[in-house]
Amino acid sequence: MWIRKRRGWEIDERAATPESVYLSRRALLGAAGIGAAAVAMPRPAHALFGSLFGSSEDLGKTLDTSSDPTADLYPFPRNDAFTLERPLTEETVSGSYNNFYEFGSHKQIWQAAQALPTRPWTVTIDGLVEEEKTVGIDELIRAMPLEERLYRHRCVEAWSMTVPWSGFPMKALVDYARPLGSAKYVRMETFENPEVASGQNQSWYPWPYIEGVTMAEATNELAFLVTGIYGKPAPKQFGAPLRLALPWKYGFKSAKSLVRFTFTEERPVSFWEEIAPNEYGFWANVNPEVPHRRWSQAEERVLGTDETIPTQLYNGYGEYVAGLYADKEGEKLYM
Repeated sequence: MWIRKRRGWEIDERAATPESVYLSRRALLGAAGIGAAAVAMPRPAHALFGSLFGSSEDLGKTLDTSSDPTADLYPFPRNDAFTLERPLTEETVSGSYNNFYEFGSHKQIWQAAQALPTRPWTVTIDGLVEEEKTVGIDELIRAMPLEERLYRHRCVEAWSMTVPWSGFPMKALVDYARPLGSAKYVRMETFENPEVASGQNQSWYPWPYIEGVTMAEATNELAFLVTGIYGKPAPKQFGAPLRLALPWKYGFKSAKSLVRFTFTEERPVSFWEEIAPNEYGFWANVNPEVPHRRWSQAEERVLGTDETIPTQLYNGYGEYVAGLYADKEGEKLYM
């Protein structure tokens, strides 16, 4: 008899919040105008619904993506290989506590991010590929194998959340791109539009936002390209219409609102690596025993709760990814 051995970070699917529960709750909150949202907010965002950052009604409007051209595809089938050991973060919490430096450096960036036009939107694939191409985002999404995954997300700032990402494996994009054998890295570039993204008028930042991964990382089964969340297209503050999710790395590696994938032999210099190479490296793998230069990484604050919990090596996904770094002695893998 075949017996499936669970990964160290997996639990029984029955312990995860069922899709029907969070979708039904989303509908209920929408009907109620999300009046109780402030109660569930993490403490750093306690003033979220004041006059400075907008109302709960405003937030509710940003979470409604029913007009998205791909809305008919959602919800995607859940991939049961990816489960969680703690409840999902409430949508009103994760949707109102975001990093998106293109629009500013404060966490309540959700309102400013609504200025980003996400249609028309094209994605360019170039560099060491059989044929360079530019494709519309809706065409790309409809060409991919779509699924939902429950992932943990760990920010380098020592907070975390657990969310149901919708999208497709990054490996599917690599296959679609048909890279040459000489390609060693995937360099990713986000949008650049300072007319709507005020943060991009700050000249001390090296815009556009650049990130990169090795080909081995890009084709690892955990690497995921996100188009949606909570069973619907992603609101803009989450990095619509296309972002990266690398759950074993700190969140700054998961670049938002991507427009270009370049296959190259040269290792890219990422956005934060260029700004502060002594604090933010290329690899950015989660490790509780390697502190940031300004704070410990041993624990993390769970958004929407009063919990502080121990951080896990590779964010608990080591069984999937530790082998990627077996030959990287001397590299700064955990910053």
